[in-house]
Amino acid sequence: MNLKFRNKKITGILTVLPENEVNFDDEIDNYDFSRAQSMKLKLIMGYGKRRVVKEGTAVSDLCIYGMNYLFDKGLLKKEDVDGIVLVTQSPDHFVPATSHIIQGKLGLKQDMMLLDINQACSGYPVGLNQAFMLLDQEEVNKVVLLNADMMSCKVSAKDRGSRPLTGDAASITIVEKDSNDSTIYGTINVDGTGAESLIIPAGGFKMPSTPETAELHTDKNGNSRALDHLVMKGDDVFNFVQKQVPPMIDNLLSKANCDKEDVDYYLFHQPNKFMLKKLADKMGVPHDKMPHNVVENFGNASGVSVPTAITFNLADKLLTESFLVCIAGFGAGLSWASLLLKLEKLDFCEMIDYK
Repeated sequence: MNLKFRNKKITGILTVLPENEVNFDDEIDNYDFSRAQSMKLKLIMGYGKRRVVKEGTAVSDLCIYGMNYLFDKGLLKKEDVDGIVLVTQSPDHFVPATSHIIQGKLGLKQDMMLLDINQACSGYPVGLNQAFMLLDQEEVNKVVLLNADMMSCKVSAKDRGSRPLTGDAASITIVEKDSNDSTIYGTINVDGTGAESLIIPAGGFKMPSTPETAELHTDKNGNSRALDHLVMKGDDVFNFVQKQVPPMIDNLLSKANCDKEDVDYYLFHQPNKFMLKKLADKMGVPHDKMPHNVVENFGNASGVSVPTAITFNLADKLLTESFLVCIAGFGAGLSWASLLLKLEKLDFCEMIDYK
């Protein structure tokens, strides 16, 4: 599906990272793999440092911490927030919606829109799409997009395919109406037949968690997981990304009448360094235009890897300069979505630690 938005803009991006840092070298003996093989994978996949939450931390905690930071710094006013879109697959509870918990604890006004979206790897562009739609309402002038996940809690400590890559984070993006005649182009696609390529089998209503679903089982590759843990079919996901993302971006640029070379940066979800470099090669995009350094420094926090790529690589530049960027997310669902927009002279663009 092709989308188009007029007179909308992003005015600020904040990434909130857990203070707890885990180094792959310290966990290397957890996996049923030789040290030499693990070190080779480290270089290829981008295993390095990752940020993970401490026990007891919830998605609402990360988001509230970031929002209060903006309020305290005078970068956002409580009375100006007309809506909150929260994208997460790590809700505090089944009931109530986590956005309601955030609104209540922050003491925000009651006449506002709150939306929770259950989306993972493509969550950032999906959330932006929804935020832009809310801005079409006359009384909605400023929407806060919260994208947060803490999937490290759902990955087995014995899963060498996912554990070394998985991190936690939250992001806060301010979206407002634009008085200039701006246009944002977008696409969104889904294929539910691939739902089991990335899945946590147990824990929902279809298969509630029990002592049996917590039992570890070892697969043919030496990964030990329980039904309560995230399961990723790596080959299926890799092939899906290589097949579906390049034509999506070609279509997006075609709708915008934009050449690939005119895009300053391709800010994509970062599952791992290997996959992103292969994707850049297939698309014919220089590696320096598609940053792939989030996973090795912070881990893959699902859709939050996109705003993290922005704040980590472009923080200072975006305060004074403007860039045409292509944003894309892809993964669980299966889903893949993208946006082409101009980021220009943001009010803030930074990273902070959750303490």
